[in-house]
Amino acid sequence: MLTCVVAAGLTSLFAFAEETAAVDAFAKADAVILLDEMRVEVDSAGTGEFSIDRKIKIQNAAGAFAHRVVVYDYDPLTAFAKFSFARVISKDGTVREIDCGNACDYPAPSRGIYWGARQIMLGVGHLDVGDVLEYGIAKKGFTYALLDGDNAAPSAGGGGNASSGNSGDNDKFVPPMRGEFYDIVPFWSDKYPVEKKVYALAIVKPVQFKFYNGDVKPSASLRPDGKTEYEFVVEHIEPFAKEANMVALSDAAPKLILTTTPEWQEKSRWFCRVNEEYDSFAATPEAQKKVDELVAGAKSDWEKISRLTHWVADNMRYSGISMGKGEGYTLHSTVVNFTDRCGVCKDKAALLISMLRMAGFEAFPAMTMAGSRIEAMPADWFNHCITLVKIDGKWTPLDPTWVPFVRELWSSAEQQQNYLPGLPEGSELRETPLSPAENHYLKIGVTGELSEDGTLRAEYEIEAEGQTDARLRRAYAEGYVADWQKKIEQEIYAIAPDAQIESVELGNDLRAYLDAPFKMKIRFTAPNYAAVSGDGVIVYEPVVFKNAFPQGRRFETIDTKLEKRKYGFVDSCSRTAEFSEKIKLPFDAAEVKKNESSDGEIAEFSGTLDVRGNELSFEQKLVMNKRVYDAGDWEEVRKALLGYGKFSKNPVVILKK
Repeated sequence: MLTCVVAAGLTSLFAFAEETAAVDAFAKADAVILLDEMRVEVDSAGTGEFSIDRKIKIQNAAGAFAHRVVVYDYDPLTAFAKFSFARVISKDGTVREIDCGNACDYPAPSRGIYWGARQIMLGVGHLDVGDVLEYGIAKKGFTYALLDGDNAAPSAGGGGNASSGNSGDNDKFVPPMRGEFYDIVPFWSDKYPVEKKVYALAIVKPVQFKFYNGDVKPSASLRPDGKTEYEFVVEHIEPFAKEANMVALSDAAPKLILTTTPEWQEKSRWFCRVNEEYDSFAATPEAQKKVDELVAGAKSDWEKISRLTHWVADNMRYSGISMGKGEGYTLHSTVVNFTDRCGVCKDKAALLISMLRMAGFEAFPAMTMAGSRIEAMPADWFNHCITLVKIDGKWTPLDPTWVPFVRELWSSAEQQQNYLPGLPEGSELRETPLSPAENHYLKIGVTGELSEDGTLRAEYEIEAEGQTDARLRRAYAEGYVADWQKKIEQEIYAIAPDAQIESVELGNDLRAYLDAPFKMKIRFTAPNYAAVSGDGVIVYEPVVFKNAFPQGRRFETIDTKLEKRKYGFVDSCSRTAEFSEKIKLPFDAAEVKKNESSDGEIAEFSGTLDVRGNELSFEQKLVMNKRVYDAGDWEEVRKALLGYGKFSKNPVVILKK
């Protein structure tokens, strides 16, 4: 039911709103969040009761449209939530109460993982410019690790996801690490400015906390009930100004982390124990038979590990369905995973652990965060699960989720990534090492002959290894063989739309990815490829820089317009790119020489262009030694990329001698 009344005591609220709108950066926004407040009460079991209060001022039609419905995500397995109140306050002080009993409950959109996530929605109705929308949400529950292979971080607010289900079932609201509480609270905004953000926590157990990437006003007081109440306030938060190719927002923007867990070793031991007690990795006769078959004839332990890792990677479909206890931290059992051959990252990791143990290896699970950094504070920011195996006396990470059709056992797209092993003795947080750039090379070589009418007859050879191999191969290995010819034609048409392919030679069956690196040789003819004038001038664009096989050139997407960077930035992997081209010309040409180079430990580039006699010769090499870069690395990386660009974006003008 909607009612309209005149509110008392709202003068200060609208003065607050007018003051906010006076700030230029705020005045231009579609809406301004006047208050974003969360207060949390934690009991001895670690269950949190959350009270969320938000006030939003509507500043134009786009802001009104965006807030016509309030949506909140939840997970009924771990939490309960409901709208506690909602109202719209007009500029003249009139209040329109919104009946929260009209809130709707729908399945949340999902892809690949179907764990029963839902959304509660509340229709707000018409909003005018100047209206203030205020609503509250009451939650009860805990935050849990997603362990789902996504790149999303846990939701802010401790409970993460919440449910509008039965709040009386208190047992399900107790966190798996009973008695422990943590929260990761973003103090940034990526869309609307925030005038004031408040996070308050009341808890008996000692808490350690740290605020990252900014400043906060903290306070603490002891309450009569024995709880300590911590409060953190930040005012005037403008939308975060992102940089192209920057690290994850959570790595650069202000955030608060709180945890009652004293050290990572405790979390590590707990994660190990919960899965050993659940018997996640127990052998089964059927799985043992497959293990024996796979390792038969292997000449080394590394060969056994490789066979098992790639079998799990290639034979277990990535798709998550809710099976109760097996979600969250607890990994599904061998009988489930081997029988169903279906699951998410933690299920693939669990099956590989089981099979490694059946082959006589020592193996355990580990939690990691794909896409962003895990801070030193032992809170819980994990979205991915991997496998650890002990080989040559050292723990080595394996990832069956990320290596289907990849020639690695551990995907180097995950280098410089934090992970926490689940070991009986406990472990500190670890980081995966850099992968040498030469392990992920792209080599393109072109030889050909240019005729007087500009027709090019050429042989294009491409070879790739590591992550570059994986990106190029995936388009073929995951598709139909009948479509390969069409895909190859599309690559050559990117060089010359009217090109005619004469022959294609594959280095090996592209589905047999473990046999040899990706290799392809294509012979083609391209009429009118070069612009030729009647007085002996040729304008020629090197074939190696045409946009064929762009999957192997991800470094070209790094934006070099910024002269300086404030934040770290990322590439998909460390890499080496080598290009060479030799073209016979239809006449002896005037000599042309061009050299460009930049040396560095982080990135380097060298390039030469030489036109001599009747031959054009071109050589270039780009080396990028990291996946995740610091802001201070930018000068060196940018210099190398700009050097590459000088060659790749400019045609060669050739004059007859």
